[in-house]
Amino acid sequence: MRAPMKSPQNTATTPARSGFVRGRLVGAAAIVFAVSLAIENAVLAGTGAPAFGDPIEEVLAYYAANRVSVAIVSGLVALYLPLLLVFVTGLHGLVERRGGAGADWSRLALAAGATLSAIFVLVNVLQIGIALSAGGLAEPTPAFELVWQVHAAAFALALPTLGTTFIGAALAAHTSGLTPAWQRLLGLAGGSLLLAAGVGNVAITGGSALIFVGLLGVLAWLVWLLEIGVRLARSDVG
Repeated sequence: MRAPMKSPQNTATTPARSGFVRGRLVGAAAIVFAVSLAIENAVLAGTGAPAFGDPIEEVLAYYAANRVSVAIVSGLVALYLPLLLVFVTGLHGLVERRGGAGADWSRLALAAGATLSAIFVLVNVLQIGIALSAGGLAEPTPAFELVWQVHAAAFALALPTLGTTFIGAALAAHTSGLTPAWQRLLGLAGGSLLLAAGVGNVAITGGSALIFVGLLGVLAWLVWLLEIGVRLARSDVG
């Protein structure tokens, strides 16, 4: 008895459907990551989180009174860091499936995104330690102040890493035809702001207003993520 032959039509449509699902997954990861990061910053801003240049007494008072807010933020970080890795890995896969144009840029975004994830873990671990220790302190100690300063330094060094991720992802997506030209320009502009802020990481750690240059870059990153996320989720890219 001869084995039944596979339908050519089913064989042809399986890779196309797989690519479609992959594109939607990458788009969904970008959207949820962007929304989670925005909520995290909204929670910190809404509870009056201290700036890096504020007196250490204010830092202690904030973390002693806002342990729940820190727990919410930590939960969001635990959610969006895997999504960041899903996005940069998935973007690289989409670029390669579309012929490989921009693959070098997507590899850069993938490497920078993995490094960024590690730095974000350090930033968050230090913040958890600050919140847990603040409740048992009547006044700031040298160790408490040191951990706060390392937390600030790690955040400042995350900015140029994010800028590298942003530029690599934007150039990879545009080169492979996934995004229009204006998104490439947004990526270059926002990524450059983040890189410029990173050069002044010591000043930012000390409370310099240069941090707002980096925050503009972060805002551009969120806009870019939401746009490409919606574009991928709605299209049959793959």
